[in-house]
Amino acid sequence: MSATAVRADHAVPPQLDRLQRGAAGAAAVGILALLLGLLLDPTQFFRSYLFAYLFWIGIGVGCLSIVMIHHLSGGAWGVVIRRILEAGARTLRYAALFFLPLAFGLPRIYEWARPEAAEDPVLRHKSLYLNPAFFLGRAAFYFLVWGALSHYLNKWSLQMDRGPDLRLSKRLEGLSGGGLVLMGLTITFSAVDWAMSLDPHWFSTIYGMLFMIGQALSALAMVIVLVALIGNEPPLVGVVRPGTIHDLGKLLLAFVMVWAYITFSQFLIVWSGNLPEEIPWYVRRLGPGWRWMALVLVVFHFFLPFLLLLSRDLKRNARALGMVAAGVLLVRLVDLFWLVGPEIRGHGHGFAVHWMDLAATVAVGGAWLWTFAGHLKDRPLLPLGEPELREMLEAAEA
Repeated sequence: MSATAVRADHAVPPQLDRLQRGAAGAAAVGILALLLGLLLDPTQFFRSYLFAYLFWIGIGVGCLSIVMIHHLSGGAWGVVIRRILEAGARTLRYAALFFLPLAFGLPRIYEWARPEAAEDPVLRHKSLYLNPAFFLGRAAFYFLVWGALSHYLNKWSLQMDRGPDLRLSKRLEGLSGGGLVLMGLTITFSAVDWAMSLDPHWFSTIYGMLFMIGQALSALAMVIVLVALIGNEPPLVGVVRPGTIHDLGKLLLAFVMVWAYITFSQFLIVWSGNLPEEIPWYVRRLGPGWRWMALVLVVFHFFLPFLLLLSRDLKRNARALGMVAAGVLLVRLVDLFWLVGPEIRGHGHGFAVHWMDLAATVAVGGAWLWTFAGHLKDRPLLPLGEPELREMLEAAEA
């Protein structure tokens, strides 16, 4: 398969059409269910919507982070999945639109946004930072940074399709270097704002890192699942080879291990400190019902994928790796619910999954996937001007 053949064949894999149609249907059903939920229980609607928003927007943020990592590090693995990552990153231009329901429901979600917060000395002390106006201003800044990075990374990458251009390559590398610093800051502060402030009396300096690695892991798992689905279709069939799949599998294993390290580090620090302002967060998550979810995470978010991904044969099999990645993506939902669930359920309630949690996940997920598939279809699935792609195609022909 030559580079000319790749350039001439822009046929959209049928799986993407089916994905977009299915996502549209799921979004419609989920939105109708959510509208009913809004009428029945507005508070639960906003809390469930926050959970879904954090998960799906996090995938877009993770895609943006990984594409910048690749521009700095290089490697064939990133050439193959760059267009998928860029499509995921382009969904961030709608992040502010998806955020609007949350902006209208702040007092129903966050304790610090209610009038009675002024009576709490801790919240009164934090009011300079935790107040609705500054909260929304920071959110606008995050969206501006993510949107600008996504815009220029996509614009310059598409211009590279005309042919190798050293200036564009340097621009992409330079923007990625500074962009990753901005991503670290914005992800940390957005995680603190949107998730950690659900319990404004608790804090952790590792919390933002949990979201960084979790979003990257979710994005990579989603990309691997998609590669497994369309890897046998043109034009990916010419470049998705066992070696490339192996590289993606090793990267997935690395992210799983880093997630486990950071998660355990936070637990170990809180446990060893045993401070009264820190331990209640874990006490709730190790209480009835929630402790079983913690066990699920230990087994299915670390031990099982870790053991499976040690296999070289599995990491070179697209279908097998795709199944592992699908499982990781599913358990990422469980991990996020464990992180924010006790707060969106309320401190006085035990473990429970509300039907609106599922409806919101389907609604926001359907809308996100519909948008993502549309972006993925409007450009070639491979970066045609990338010299490394040409080398891969020539090697495949040899």
